[in-house]
Amino acid sequence: MMKAALAGLAMVAGMPALHAETLYVSNERGNSISVIDAATMMPLATLPVGGRPRGITLSLDGKYILLCASSDHAVQLIDRATGKIIADLPSGQDPEQFFLSRDGRTLFVANEDDAALTAIDLESRTVAFQVDVGKEPEGVAQSPDGRWVVVTSEEDNVVNWIDLTTRMMVDATETDQRPRHVEFTADGTQLWIAAEIGGTVQIADPHTRKITAAIRFAIAGVQDHLILPCGIRFTPDGKTAIVALGRANHIALVDVATHTVRAYVPVGKRVWHVAISADGTRAYAANGLSDTVSIVDLASAKVVGTVPVGAGPWGIAVAP
Repeated sequence: MMKAALAGLAMVAGMPALHAETLYVSNERGNSISVIDAATMMPLATLPVGGRPRGITLSLDGKYILLCASSDHAVQLIDRATGKIIADLPSGQDPEQFFLSRDGRTLFVANEDDAALTAIDLESRTVAFQVDVGKEPEGVAQSPDGRWVVVTSEEDNVVNWIDLTTRMMVDATETDQRPRHVEFTADGTQLWIAAEIGGTVQIADPHTRKITAAIRFAIAGVQDHLILPCGIRFTPDGKTAIVALGRANHIALVDVATHTVRAYVPVGKRVWHVAISADGTRAYAANGLSDTVSIVDLASAKVVGTVPVGAGPWGIAVAP
């Protein structure tokens, strides 16, 4: 009976299937995390956290939430089972985004006020090393082969390349204005860079560390200056990139092979970041000025649910 009821709810909402996933949404102005049941599209709980929470992810074992509490100058470690903060990790000043290393042992944190990348050893909960980078670092990613950590500098308009074998910055790739987010493709052959004020997503070759392509966006009825690319995520099959377009109030579905936009999907106001369901059929968009999360069916390129959350949703993590 319960399965049938839930299936009916999914059909009414336009969902192709149930998704037993939990969403964790950082609310930048609300100093909280909203917990959402993705199957029912209902909020489950609100967790109080530190000041100005932004970057959010899960530990590899799924037991912990990792959260940038930016105004508290800490990365908070939160027990998923209890929702309680169990530690404030030493992160440097104003952590904004981070990237969990491929082996799950190290957290690479962009410190906006320090102009630095801080690497935190999660087992010992201590700083392993720190590297000076460009001004106002934000976006962080590690290459799939584990060699590189890249960090954007919003003010200097570059992506900084840190060689993890030497723990030194060895190169800087010039970008369009205000790069805010970076993502490697799964095969490591491309680095996608969201340049917010430039209005583009640029693609760099990690071997040469040069820009090889740029994607521009045009939405009917939306002025160009409102198109502010920020978060990027790839579907599990690697075929589609989902790009949050900021004050354009849309996300773009981009074909990775051809670099062409397949569809624009209207979501809430000031979409910051996105996440993808484990099966790759849905995207979740954090709408910073609507205080909602949009649930998007990627096959139809339509919003199939909208969930109220706390004030200023910014980042999203998905737990199976």
